[in-house]
Amino acid sequence: MTFFNASEPLIRSKQEHLDVQDLAGLLRLRWQVGNITLFSGFYTRIDQTFLLWALVTAGIFFTAQFVPLSWSFQAILWSTVTLVGTAIMAVLTLFWVKVERVSWILYSWAILMISGLILTDCSIFAGWGFWLLHLCDLWLGLSAIGYFCTGLGLRSRTFILIGLTHLFSIPLLTFVAPWQYLTTGIIMAGCLLLLSELQWDMRSPIDNTLLCEEQKEFNRIQQQRRQLGANAAK
Repeated sequence: MTFFNASEPLIRSKQEHLDVQDLAGLLRLRWQVGNITLFSGFYTRIDQTFLLWALVTAGIFFTAQFVPLSWSFQAILWSTVTLVGTAIMAVLTLFWVKVERVSWILYSWAILMISGLILTDCSIFAGWGFWLLHLCDLWLGLSAIGYFCTGLGLRSRTFILIGLTHLFSIPLLTFVAPWQYLTTGIIMAGCLLLLSELQWDMRSPIDNTLLCEEQKEFNRIQQQRRQLGANAAK
């Protein structure tokens, strides 16, 4: 048995037959004008978390690149937004990570976000020159660690590859120095949007005592439907 589920593609269109933990808090969107559908999609709470952080990271780094606000004001503003985002992330993902037995991934991301905030704010308010010059490196590095943790916890090659993308982007920032905040924002927000819109690979489903027997049976049926759909697509 391999560590990763090799039968799962790295990334594909979202699966329709969702488990109980994915259906909880599911958001469906459909925008249309007359009979013309402009957009149709659905987002699990995990997808919603990715969208949330995509908006936050884009706001942070695009503002730093283009908006002439003082660093002190930006630090206060975005620290507040990040703390609120971390709390929302915990609310959205708590049930899912408990069912999948990966609560430690949520705690890891929360620790990484708070650690990044402390280092960022200290670099601005306490004049820590080294970190002030390497804020983009810092956040790309912290995100890479978070993706590696997620990839190992879920046995997902997709998250490992996205972690490597963040990690290998750090030395490339020297070539786009005047635009490093824009570049960092595009990388971080772009990866999050990709994860929210597509289905990524992970290990096979597991049983969990958090679910009742009816929910476990529902998940087993959904898994069979996904397998039948995957076989039919081959």
